[in-house]
Amino acid sequence: MTNPTVKMTSCRPYLLKAIHEWIVANQLTPHVRVNAMVAGVKVPERYVVNGEIVLNISPMAVQDLAMEPHYLAFNARFNGIAEHVHVPMYAILAIYARENGRGMMFEPETPDEDLVDERVSDSEPKPAEVPVKRERGRTHLRVVRPDEPADDEGQT
Repeated sequence: MTNPTVKMTSCRPYLLKAIHEWIVANQLTPHVRVNAMVAGVKVPERYVVNGEIVLNISPMAVQDLAMEPHYLAFNARFNGIAEHVHVPMYAILAIYARENGRGMMFEPETPDEDLVDERVSDSEPKPAEVPVKRERGRTHLRVVRPDEPADDEGQT
């Protein structure tokens, strides 16, 4: 018989590591989708869209990758600028292979009070308090399926 009062740690870090290893072993590119609006998330805000950011965590894209029980962290270059990324495990929404979309989505989790990153002080603006705008004037690619009408934006 199980004891419902036994508190277990999250299985998210274990699944994240396993799926990351599986994707890399299949020579595909692992990406994580992150809720950038929760406390403790440190990502380049200029790439946040609709409160989320997708990060390439392949061995070729990042340095010093750490998948710890309470956070994911690494160093990477974004548009040539070196950045340190720190993501609490509870902010990770999914991990998947870029090439085929195979991976896993995670159920929303609320962190225990003692797991919230203590480095985020009350005096610092929280990500939700910072207005997030997408840069205009930058080119981008968009997949247009044959059954989907193409928008006229940027097309000649």
